[in-house]
Amino acid sequence: MSLHRVSSMSSYEHVRGSSPARSEHRKMSFNPVGTWVPPAAKGEPVGALEVSKTRRMVQVATAVVYCLFAAGIVFGYAALKPVLLQENVYGEYCPETETETESNEGDTCYEQEIRLNFMFATAAVATNVCALPVGTVLDRYGPRVCGIIGSILLVIGTLFFALASQAPFDGYIPGYFFLALGGPFVFISSFQLSNTFPRNSGLILALLTGAFDSSSAIFLFYRLIYNASNHTFTPQKFFLVYLIVPVCICIAQIFLMPKNSYKTVGELITHAEDPANDIRPIDQHISDESRVARLREERRQHRESVVDEVTSLLGRKGEEGDKQAQDEKRKEQISGVWGALHGRSAIQQIKSPWFILISLFTVIQMVRINYFVATIRTQYEHLLSNYNEAVHVNNVFDVALPLGGVIAIPMIGLVLDNTSTLFVLSLLVSVATAIGILGLLPYLWAAYANIVLFVLYRPLYYTAVSDYAAKVFGFHTFGKVYGLIICLAGILNFVQSALDAATHKAFHGDPVPVNSILLVLALLVGVALVGFVGWKGRRMKRERLEDEAEGATERMMPEPNGEVMDGGR
Repeated sequence: MSLHRVSSMSSYEHVRGSSPARSEHRKMSFNPVGTWVPPAAKGEPVGALEVSKTRRMVQVATAVVYCLFAAGIVFGYAALKPVLLQENVYGEYCPETETETESNEGDTCYEQEIRLNFMFATAAVATNVCALPVGTVLDRYGPRVCGIIGSILLVIGTLFFALASQAPFDGYIPGYFFLALGGPFVFISSFQLSNTFPRNSGLILALLTGAFDSSSAIFLFYRLIYNASNHTFTPQKFFLVYLIVPVCICIAQIFLMPKNSYKTVGELITHAEDPANDIRPIDQHISDESRVARLREERRQHRESVVDEVTSLLGRKGEEGDKQAQDEKRKEQISGVWGALHGRSAIQQIKSPWFILISLFTVIQMVRINYFVATIRTQYEHLLSNYNEAVHVNNVFDVALPLGGVIAIPMIGLVLDNTSTLFVLSLLVSVATAIGILGLLPYLWAAYANIVLFVLYRPLYYTAVSDYAAKVFGFHTFGKVYGLIICLAGILNFVQSALDAATHKAFHGDPVPVNSILLVLALLVGVALVGFVGWKGRRMKRERLEDEAEGATERMMPEPNGEVMDGGR
C-alpha cells in the first residue's frame, strides 16, 4: 500500500496558483477524481473543540488499534504462505508424479506456486487501485461511511477465506482480494483524526502509519500459533476468530468515530476569525433591533474566545507560528524543485516528464517489491541451494518487515524534511540498486543484508513518491495525479504473474535472470529520473536567482530627482 506523507501542518497547505505571486490556503483532499465527480450533500466538518478531549483521545487510540489489526494485513503474505502450503492449498493442481518426488515439507509445484502468488498479486493490485474509490467516498460521504464499507469488505474477505476449503469454488483469491480492499477504506479514513490534536498531528499520523506497517505481522503471529498448535489451529479457525476485528471496527464507526471529518487547522482558523459568522439568517425574523445587536455581540465574544481556544489547541502563538512558517519555507527551498508544476492543470502535469518518469520508476519498483515479498522463500531455495536456510531467511523477513516500517518512520521524516528532492531520488536509486545486486548473490550474509535494506527501503520509497508528488505537482491536483501514479503501478503489478511463470518455466526456478532484468530497468529509469530532476532543479535555481537580482535592481533604481525608487511602489 502506498501512503501519503502528511506533515503536521499538511491540512493547512500553502498552494501556489497559476501565478507564483498568488497563493491560498487549501484543504488537502484524498479524492483522486476531484471535480470529475459531482459533490454530494454531507455534513459540515467537526471542530476539535466541539468534542471532549477524552473522546478524541479514545478515537485516536481506537483507530491505531484497528489499523494495526486490519490496515495492511495482506502484506504479511510471506508469513501466511507457509501455512497455506502446509494446508495443501491448491495442492490439487500438482501432478501426482511431482508431488511424490517432493523432498521438503512446504515445497511447491509450479501450478500451486503460480496460484498462490497470483492471490497476492491480485491483492497488491486491489490495494493500490482502491485509492481511487476510497478518496471519492471519503470526500463525499465522510469517514464513518468509509470505515463501515471497509469493515463490510473485511467481513466478506474473512468469510471467503474461512470457508474456502469447503466451498465448491476457489474462495482464496476473492477472499484475499476483499481483505485487500477493506484495508485502505479503514486506514485512509483514519487520516482525518490527525486534526483531533493539531499540535500533535504529526505524531498521530506516525502512529497510524506505524500501525499500517506493523499490521503485516498479524499473519506472522498466526503462523507461530499454527505451528505451536501442531497445525490444529487451521486457517478456517483463525479467520472465523478474525471476524471479531471487522465487527468491532463497524461498531466503533457507528458509536465512537466521527460521522464527518474533523476540521483542518485552516478551517478552524477561518471559521474562528470570520466576522460574518456573527450574522445569522434567523436575525431577519427578530423585530427588536436591540436584541439582534445583543445576540451578535454575544456571538462576537464567543468567536473571539474560540480564537483563543484554537490558539491553545494548536499549541503555538506569535513567534512559534512564525517559526513554523519559516520552517515550512526552509523545506520548500531545500527541496530544490518545490512548485515545479504548481498551478498547472492535471492534464498538463500528466503529460510532463515529471509525471512520466516518476510513474515508470514507481511501476518498476512496486513490481520488484511485491515480487520479492511473494517469492522470497523460493528465490533463496534456489540461490542458497539449502531449504532450511531459505526457511530461516523467510522467517527473518517475516519479523523484519513490520519492524522495518516502524523503525524507518523517524528516519524518513528527517531525510525528506532536511534534504533535497534530488538527494532523496538519488538515495532511492542507489539503495534499490544495492538491493538488486544483493538479491543476485548466493550467500547467506547477502540475504540478511538484502532483507535489512529492503524493509527500510520499502516505506521510504512509498513515502518519497507521495512527497515528490506533493512538492512537484502540488495539493491542488494531488489526488488526481498521485492517485493515477499508484493506480497505474497497481494495475501493472499483474506483470508479477508473468515473472513467476518466466522464473519457473523459462529459467527453471532460477530467479537471477528476472531479478537482473528488473535491476537494469530500475537503474536506467532511475538514472533518467535523477538526471532530469537535477537538470530542472539547477534551471529553477538559476531562474530564482535571476528574479531576485532583477527585483533588487528595480528596488534600487534611482528616480529623476536622484532619490532611490522603491521598486514595489
